[in-house]
Amino acid sequence: MFLFEKYKSTINDTIKSIHKGYFFNKYPELPTDKIYGENSISEGYQKFKSHINNKFQELRQAMPESWEGNEQSPFLLQPLNIQYPTFDINTLIERAKNEYHKWRKVSVEDRAGLLIESLERIKKRFFEIAYATMHTSGMGYVMAFQISGPHSAQRALNAVASGFDALRRYPVTRFGKIVQDEFGIKLGKSWIAVPKGISLILGCPNFPSRDTVPSIFASLMTGNPVIVKPHSSSILPIAIVVAEIQKVFSENGFDPNVCQLAVDSDDEDYIKSLVEHPHIKLIDFKGSCLFADYLKNLKGKTVFTEKHSVNSVIIDSFDDLEIGIKNLVMSLALYSGQMNNTPQNFFIPEEGVKTPDGLISYNEFVNRFIKGLSELINNETGAQILGAIQDVKTISAIEKLEKQNGGLIYKASSFPHPEYKNARTLSPMIMELFPDQKDTYMKEHFGPVGFFIKTKNSFHSLELAYETAERKGALYCSVFTTNEKFKDIAIDQITSTNTPITFNMVGNIYIVPGADYDEYHLTGGNTASNASASNLDFVLQRFTWVGCKQPVFN
Repeated sequence: MFLFEKYKSTINDTIKSIHKGYFFNKYPELPTDKIYGENSISEGYQKFKSHINNKFQELRQAMPESWEGNEQSPFLLQPLNIQYPTFDINTLIERAKNEYHKWRKVSVEDRAGLLIESLERIKKRFFEIAYATMHTSGMGYVMAFQISGPHSAQRALNAVASGFDALRRYPVTRFGKIVQDEFGIKLGKSWIAVPKGISLILGCPNFPSRDTVPSIFASLMTGNPVIVKPHSSSILPIAIVVAEIQKVFSENGFDPNVCQLAVDSDDEDYIKSLVEHPHIKLIDFKGSCLFADYLKNLKGKTVFTEKHSVNSVIIDSFDDLEIGIKNLVMSLALYSGQMNNTPQNFFIPEEGVKTPDGLISYNEFVNRFIKGLSELINNETGAQILGAIQDVKTISAIEKLEKQNGGLIYKASSFPHPEYKNARTLSPMIMELFPDQKDTYMKEHFGPVGFFIKTKNSFHSLELAYETAERKGALYCSVFTTNEKFKDIAIDQITSTNTPITFNMVGNIYIVPGADYDEYHLTGGNTASNASASNLDFVLQRFTWVGCKQPVFN
């Protein structure tokens, strides 16, 4: 209970922010020594460098079968040569099984205290994790810090707080809830929160921490032992997280095998043996639609998926055209489009775009957009924002796309990085399409790909964005308009597809706001994802309430 008392106010503040929907940020986004401690940046970099060409020996998982690792830096185009302990699937499962009945009986308060203490330890390694994320995923430094550090930790804290709140729905007493019916019959009732079982969390190469850490903490908070299987190209960021969790558990008298790391070469047979194992009851996955659909068809599993999706932008009118275009350019270029919330389809009316200075023609809007994109790419700040391409397959796919369709108006090309001369870089590609070319734009094209679709008018744009979200799923739809009536119609149409909608995101608030404004991520209501931000399903589906009753005689 000591750790719970230490962090009681943090839990209460987080629960309050979730209930009220206001901004709450336990982990500041600015990567500065002034916030995170003197020399914390340089020390984080040195710690990252110390892992290169060495075995990662921080995990408290005994007797590994072998050591493996084949990560490569997209900035250096050199192997990191970090080796991680590997274990047989049955060893991982047996160790998790042994911990299940112990961990599920740990009090809600103790679980919360242990997990928030783990987050505080992870916080001390944010810069180390940032460099690890940079050199495995290709994110620029600032984004790697924010996404893999504060964002993932904040979402994990939200999951802990939501789990804590949900698990205290019923009083923790043995038949202490006395219920009497109209005939005077009394029953003593108690409710037990029973975790689903072993939780398997499959990491992705582009977001090794942000889309993994919240799931780890949600499962642990609700009493499920966890096995984390990172993508083979992005192991280090999550290995550091798991190591810190294991250290905190061990130091406080709990077996570190409650949370284990499973490293392999992404062999399909290995992964399928894991996900199909009868003792695996919970699966979290972000990635291809094909594999997500395969997971959801497995029997006896609760599956949380975040699939590829198609995100739309509807251009109607601007208060300030220059600021609006700058934001759109940044949103398309950020991390070279290697995000599930990158905008792909830009629906622009053929009649032009309304501004306070009058109507801007379609062609002028496109020209200004391309000018802004060129200016961003051709300066050092822009190179940092775009980062590097994680997988060379992304480049070949875009090259193929450019050749398959007409209408190319801005060709993707490599550009020099000011710090890393060997960086694998690629600027966004922009292609002009007609509304009837749905086979192309109603499909996700991973990476820096933008489609400009000329529509009859803004209502036609809304119709196509609605159809895209309804058919293919979307993580959001963004609308730029000064027309309040059109805004109301857009809200009605887009939200009916269970797709979040944003309006007029400008300045430092890009198309999708940061983690501090969302409890977890997504809505869980359309085909893009069944992981949720808007309700408690993210934690509620990880355990079951089971009632116990007996007569009361007095």
